[in-house]
Amino acid sequence: MGQLSLKSVVKTFGNIEVVKGVNLDVHEGEFVVFVGPSGCGKSTLLRMIAGLEHTSAGDIEINGKRVNDLPPVKRGIAMVFQSYALYPHMNVFENIAFPLRVEKAPEAVIRQKVEAAAAILHLDQRLQQRPGQLSGGQRQRVAIGRAIVRAPEIFLFDEPLSNLDAALRSDMRIELTRLHKQLGATMIYVTHDQIEAMTMADRIVVLNAGYIAQVGAPLELYHKPDNMFVAGFIGNPRMNFLPVTCTGSGAAGVSVEFNGKKLTVPVAPRPGIEGQTLTLGIRPEHIRVGAGEAAIEVTPSVVERLGQQTIAYAELVGQAGNFCMILPGGQALETDQAIAAGFDAADCHLFDGEGKALERRVDPRASLRPAQAGQGRVAG
Repeated sequence: MGQLSLKSVVKTFGNIEVVKGVNLDVHEGEFVVFVGPSGCGKSTLLRMIAGLEHTSAGDIEINGKRVNDLPPVKRGIAMVFQSYALYPHMNVFENIAFPLRVEKAPEAVIRQKVEAAAAILHLDQRLQQRPGQLSGGQRQRVAIGRAIVRAPEIFLFDEPLSNLDAALRSDMRIELTRLHKQLGATMIYVTHDQIEAMTMADRIVVLNAGYIAQVGAPLELYHKPDNMFVAGFIGNPRMNFLPVTCTGSGAAGVSVEFNGKKLTVPVAPRPGIEGQTLTLGIRPEHIRVGAGEAAIEVTPSVVERLGQQTIAYAELVGQAGNFCMILPGGQALETDQAIAAGFDAADCHLFDGEGKALERRVDPRASLRPAQAGQGRVAG
C-alpha cells in the first residue's frame, strides 16, 4: 500500500502560519508533485509528511493510520533530499546499504537488495566507487538507491534535481518517470520547476501562500485553471492577462471588449456579470501573427530566436509585465515594428474580479492541439 491523507494540516512558526488547513488524498501508486513559488509551503508540507516537522494542527494518515506522533523511521517512508547526503568515505555499495546495516539486516539480504537497486538505477558497474568519482546524476541515483532498499510505502523527493545542470535534469526526469513505472510505488515530489511537474506527475498540487490553489492532472491545469494564479504559474512563458469589460452574455458565452475590440469567449456566464471588469487570458503559444478571430496591435521590444520557435515580448498599456508570443521559428519579425497579434476565442480564458476562472467550455479542437500546447517551455 501507499495511501496518504492530509486532513486540515496546519503549520505555524511563531505567529506565522505557513501551511493553512491543507486537505489532500494521495492514492496508492500515484506520482504527485507539489509545485509553487518559493515560500508557498511545499517543502514544509513534505517535511511534515516525513516526520521532520511537527504539525501544528490536523492529521496525517498513511494507509489509514494516524502518524503525527510517529518518528520518521516508523512511518514507512523514504526521503531523497536536494543534497545527496552521501558518505564520502564509503563506496556506492555501502552508501546504498547503510539503512539496511542500521536495521541489522543479514548480509545476504543486504547484498541482494543493494544489487537489485543498483541494477534498476544502472549503477552495477559503480558499486566499488566512491561518491567523489561519480557525476552529479550518478550521485543522485545512489541517494535514490538508498531509499529503494528500504522498500518504503511512500517515496518523498525534496527538489532532488536542483543541483544538476539542464541536460542532467532532463535525463533524470526520464529516469525517475521510468523508476516510478517500474516500482509502481507512491511518490510525492516537491519542486519549484513546473517543467518537472508537467512532465512527471499523475497529479499536480499547486500551492500558493500555504493554500492549495488547485489539484489536477497536468493538462487539466493547463487547459482549465481554476484561477489566475494557476493560469499564470502553469505555462512558460506565462499566460498573458488583459483587462476587459463584459458587454453581455448568452448561450455562446461571455462577450467582452478591450481597446475597441470585441470577442465572445465560450465560457459559462454568471448572473450580473454584464458591465464588470474581467481579465482575459491568452497563452503565448496560441497567438499567431495576422490571423485569428481577434487581434491586437503590439510592437515587440525583444525577440528571442531559438530555432524551433521565436519568442517575442512587447509592452501593453494596462497590462502588468510583458505581452509574450511564441511563434514559429521562421516567423519574419523585427523589434520596434508593429504587428497584429491574433488569437481565437476558443483559446481564451476569462477571470472575474477576484481572479477566479469562469467555467470554460472545452473547445472540440483542444484534443487536436496537444503538440501546440507543448511548443512553449512547459514541456521542456
